[in-house]
Amino acid sequence: MASPILRISPLGTPPWETPNPFLFCVHHVDRYPRGNGSLGPAASLAGRHIGQDFAGKDGWNMYHGERVPGFPVHPHRGFETVTVVRRGLVDHSDSMGAQARYGEGDVQWLTAGAGIQHAEMFPLVHDDRDNPLELFQIWLNLPAADKMAPPHFKMFWADAVPTVSPAAGVSVTLVAGALDGVAPPAPPPHSYASRPESEVAIWTVRLEPGASWTLPPAAAGSNRFLYFFAGRSLHVAGTPVPQPGLVVVDASEPVRLEAAESPVEILLLQGRPIGEPVAQYGPFVMNTRAELQQAFADYQRTQFGGWPWGAADPVNAAEGRFARQPDGSVERPAAASS
Repeated sequence: MASPILRISPLGTPPWETPNPFLFCVHHVDRYPRGNGSLGPAASLAGRHIGQDFAGKDGWNMYHGERVPGFPVHPHRGFETVTVVRRGLVDHSDSMGAQARYGEGDVQWLTAGAGIQHAEMFPLVHDDRDNPLELFQIWLNLPAADKMAPPHFKMFWADAVPTVSPAAGVSVTLVAGALDGVAPPAPPPHSYASRPESEVAIWTVRLEPGASWTLPPAAAGSNRFLYFFAGRSLHVAGTPVPQPGLVVVDASEPVRLEAAESPVEILLLQGRPIGEPVAQYGPFVMNTRAELQQAFADYQRTQFGGWPWGAADPVNAAEGRFARQPDGSVERPAAASS
């Protein structure tokens, strides 16, 4: 019988290689120190390339932040961002007038569509202890029919993101795509993932030592990438995989996963290719070069609604996790905590 493995390669430094319909995937892991009372690090910033700090000095980055780590205001058009925060917090602000503080298992799904500006800052809320941060940010393309959809953001609070146990010692957290009859919250209405035929799945899989599980097949024609990002010993279809490793598999075939002497964790990205040309330049993803030029012209002319927050790197004064929608309505997780 032929192996379902199509390719194994090192993961390398993020952003990682992604399958169509995905565009981008990064895994941020930062061991931030105590906060300084202003949501920045209680540590010297000397020796850092402030505004462009990706060197990992002392185990953490400021990214584009100057006082608080993170990504100050920047635009997007033509795709979606899915931010899965495993540890730590993110402060979101956008040109629709929405704000949020989320993390500790929460997911934010943002359809940029016709155009949005947003900021993603990483507030160090604890002054008495370290503030570790771990998240995935994944970019999912939009078909041409939805590239100019109205911007929309949706929160999946941690208590609504299901985790299933399909075998002993195995847990699978479902951000997109159902498993064993369990489905995660619905994606935004214009998302490619909202089309059943898209076969989009975003799962994190954990296997305890000695555990095994056969990943069920998806529809033929789908792409399926397995990112082995944590642990020491994983076998995929009987083949040992060095960590960190990318395993590209035939999505139409069942694939056996086995952990040996340590727990392992895998990110799964899966979907049917959109089947349209991709024209990308920085934060804009369209189908043609002319559409990219129009995106830049529209941004220069309209600023995608402007920026209502004054500072380029706003952080939230509110306590705990929340989301304030553009209409002013506020939602919180059922078990709210900071």
